[in-house]
Amino acid sequence: MPTIGWFEILIVVAIAIVVLGPKDFPIMLKKVGSWIGTAKRYVNNVQNEVSNINIDENDIKEEKEKKNNDQ
Repeated sequence: MPTIGWFEILIVVAIAIVVLGPKDFPIMLKKVGSWIGTAKRYVNNVQNEVSNINIDENDIKEEKEKKNNDQ
């Protein structure tokens, strides 16, 4: 997988400033930051839900084992 270094980021920023203009560039950065934050929150929520499902499944297995051992 290719890595992105500082030089590549600098080139992308320079092109974005030329294309968008220096006036609209900060507005676009704010929007992109907001999108990234929303995506991170969504991924964290999905990870938490999957963890909760795994915990619930483990609890159910333990309860079944207890019932089988008690009988």
